[in-house]
Amino acid sequence: MKKVISEKVALYGVLVILSLITVFHVLILIGVIPFDIVWGGRLTSREEMLRMESVSLLLNLLMLGIVARRAGWLKWGPGPRIIRILFWVMAGLFALNTLGNLASTSDLERAIFTPLTLLLVVFCWRLALPAEDTAG
Repeated sequence: MKKVISEKVALYGVLVILSLITVFHVLILIGVIPFDIVWGGRLTSREEMLRMESVSLLLNLLMLGIVARRAGWLKWGPGPRIIRILFWVMAGLFALNTLGNLASTSDLERAIFTPLTLLLVVFCWRLALPAEDTAG
């Protein structure tokens, strides 16, 4: 996997995708994007949307922090071993999310978010591996 996808490509890939998804969640929260196209089309009220989207936004920001720590942009936080474990957890969550997107009643969710979450699985899997040796 290390030879197929570089650490840098995986880091920037996760950073860009999560940043775009974060903006998407903000647009849903402020009402620019209708909430019936997310969560498999199963949200029934604005209150339910606010709760689910707030949790999603918080998780995305947390994951962006994990990416920043792995990239070395944050000097504080968990060590490399914990960060690798968190990337395994993220890969698992995105794998489950990919299955959920496939089962969605929203064509948009299936068409756009299924490939994005699948890419996130691959990138997070790559980042769960030990860092590349840059000494040699």
